[in-house]
Amino acid sequence: MQNLDLRPELLAIVRQILATHLPDAEVLAYGSRVTGTAHDGSDLDLAARNPHNPQLPVQNLAEVRDAFSESNLPILVDILDWSQVPDSFRQEIERVGVVAFPFSSG
Repeated sequence: MQNLDLRPELLAIVRQILATHLPDAEVLAYGSRVTGTAHDGSDLDLAARNPHNPQLPVQNLAEVRDAFSESNLPILVDILDWSQVPDSFRQEIERVGVVAFPFSSG
């Protein structure tokens, strides 16, 4: 499994936003920040899914996008709803992705 190429202080902000707005979701990171081809200005690609039923839409995604855009993060964060992603792209995300945020079971 790959590592997420993001400074710890930025990852902490990302996880705080996810914990606030998507506490029960599982969020996978994929793209250049996972494959090792990122540079300082690369965006962070995320896909959020319901860990109990990935086919269900993720709630609060608009709030999460707003929170990322209003944050002090010096990078763009692009977050997708897993239930809206085509199967072929899901397979690619699962192949290269890393869990950026685990769901809370309680």
